[in-house]
Amino acid sequence: PMDDEAARAIRACDKGGPLMMYVSKMVPANDGGRFYAFGRVFSGTVKRGQRVRVQGPQYAPGSKTDLHVRNITQTVLLMGRATEQVAEVPCGNTVALAGVDQYLVKSGTLTDLEDAHNFTDMKYSVSPVVKVAVRVKERLDLPKLVEGLQKLAKSDQLVECRHEDTGENTIAGCGEMHLETCLRDLREVFAQCDFTVSEPVVTYRETVVNASSATCLAKSVNKLNRLRVAAAPMAEELCAAIEEGPAGPRADAKERARLLREQFEWDDSAARKLWCFGPDMDGANVLVDETVAVPYLSEAKEHVIGGFQGAAKEGPLCGESMRGVRFNLVDARLHADRVHRGDGQIVQTARRCFFAAELTARPALQEPVFLVDISCPQEAAGGVHSCMQLRRGVVFEDNPCEGTPMRQMKAHLPVAESFGFAAALRQATSGRAFPQTAFDHWATLPGDCLQEGSKAQALVLSIRRRKGMKVEMPKLGEYLDKL
Repeated sequence: PMDDEAARAIRACDKGGPLMMYVSKMVPANDGGRFYAFGRVFSGTVKRGQRVRVQGPQYAPGSKTDLHVRNITQTVLLMGRATEQVAEVPCGNTVALAGVDQYLVKSGTLTDLEDAHNFTDMKYSVSPVVKVAVRVKERLDLPKLVEGLQKLAKSDQLVECRHEDTGENTIAGCGEMHLETCLRDLREVFAQCDFTVSEPVVTYRETVVNASSATCLAKSVNKLNRLRVAAAPMAEELCAAIEEGPAGPRADAKERARLLREQFEWDDSAARKLWCFGPDMDGANVLVDETVAVPYLSEAKEHVIGGFQGAAKEGPLCGESMRGVRFNLVDARLHADRVHRGDGQIVQTARRCFFAAELTARPALQEPVFLVDISCPQEAAGGVHSCMQLRRGVVFEDNPCEGTPMRQMKAHLPVAESFGFAAALRQATSGRAFPQTAFDHWATLPGDCLQEGSKAQALVLSIRRRKGMKVEMPKLGEYLDKL
């Protein structure tokens, strides 16, 4: 809200108002075991010994989820490598706090106002798209590695550390250099043990190319509930609008509905009845309610959403997250007795139905693509072009720098082809080309994943093999039911 007590104090930068501080980063303390919560004070004054509400990203006003009330043990100013303890810090300044690190993972809101809302989390233009698995050499070091991974995840906003269902511990970063830095920090600072690292692998996304060839039906285990779902692709512009915010879950519902109608030609009913985004309630997949007067649907809504989130997180092709898929709940028949339409009956039924809808809509894979900025002299330009062609890269901009012998190039390079790219470019240009890479977009791979012998299917099977899944394509009959 822009008119509550906290908003007015922030607007006035009132040091006598309620404390409102956004923690944007967790900074390792000198002893390596604890973290400072670093951020900016937007209103009020933060003091040593002050009792504050530590509100994590999942906190909602009025609830106790992700909420802790604790005392600040130290207020510290960070100046390069040096730190200086102070008694208090007024609004407008950045500060590091000790005593709250165990209640925050990466970011959060600190306040002394009971009805304060959270600051909106920062959105990043890059994604963790390169992943490695780490394994300890000595079994006794496993607790050190697990604790080290937790500390690494705290220290870097962009790294993702996960314990996979296969038992592997994985680290996902934004590129080869970012991963190297994370692994060095893990080995030397956070875990302080020896471990082996797998070959880097790329994160893909599952998507669909066409609308579902038929509406898909799934029945619950007790055969008393039915769901009908169809899938359709979403335009890349809409995916970008969801990921960047204008049409995302944090946008105003009325503004989002207007944008969907006017810019993306959704009908009014679909724009108003968009249930949720996924995975994790903020991805570029949507669930839309297209049913008409279905009894008890509002009571089963959360269960259907739970099935959608699970399906969007790990799709049927190869267990990768989905992107750019719109699922339309076309119809449902739910039992009148609540006992027979609980989450145990609906969640898995919905998940199977979403899987079937994807498989009937010509599924495909999307791969991450880097934007590469390259500076090189005129005579090295040929080496840059040849190096790009060998790695499926496309140079789309090549301009001379006026008054110098240098050229400035921009190219798109698939992340899967980026491993060792910097070394190969140095070799092709005798060390005279200087690249900078950053995540740019997702590109749909050509080919039909369901066609026997295609390159797309070979890639799907290789991912399934790496993940320990059955090395065969998913069968529609496993998810689709018949009347």
